[in-house]
Amino acid sequence: MTPETTGGPAPADPLEPWPQTVRWQRVSSDLIWVELIRLAIGVAVLVVGLALGWAFSGHWLFGLGLGLVALLTGWRVVTIVRAVHAWGYAERDDDLLVRHGLLVRRLSIVPYSRMQFVDVTAGPLERAFDLATVQLHTAAAASDARVPGLPPAEAARLRDRLTALGEDRAEGL
Repeated sequence: MTPETTGGPAPADPLEPWPQTVRWQRVSSDLIWVELIRLAIGVAVLVVGLALGWAFSGHWLFGLGLGLVALLTGWRVVTIVRAVHAWGYAERDDDLLVRHGLLVRRLSIVPYSRMQFVDVTAGPLERAFDLATVQLHTAAAASDARVPGLPPAEAARLRDRLTALGEDRAEGL
């Protein structure tokens, strides 16, 4: 007998890690600009090094390296845009779900009762775009999760809510 014939719900697809029964919150698309600027800084350093090597030695491998950097940079720009759109989080009654990833999809489920503390950080680039990152810490480092690209007000609200729910759930242990 299949679930369809018994009237029960169809089983979840194990290859589809994003549960459709929750309301996913997306991160800000301004995170794309933050990540692109970080990429540009790294690529600029690499290009300057390769260009100087090519100028002083004249060896064709430096030119090939520049071409590869350009090709890989274009590929990385596309993946950054898609990766930012893959980030999401959902608040449920007992836990927080955080999803991200393109090739390897990752779904982190962090029970409120397991949270030890919650960080809100914002580096210089994030502050320039009015963004912050919420980092959740648990006893097991592998179960830590982060939600980047949130407006500071949403990051503070999420931090306060997670902290309050964590304290409430921990009292019951």
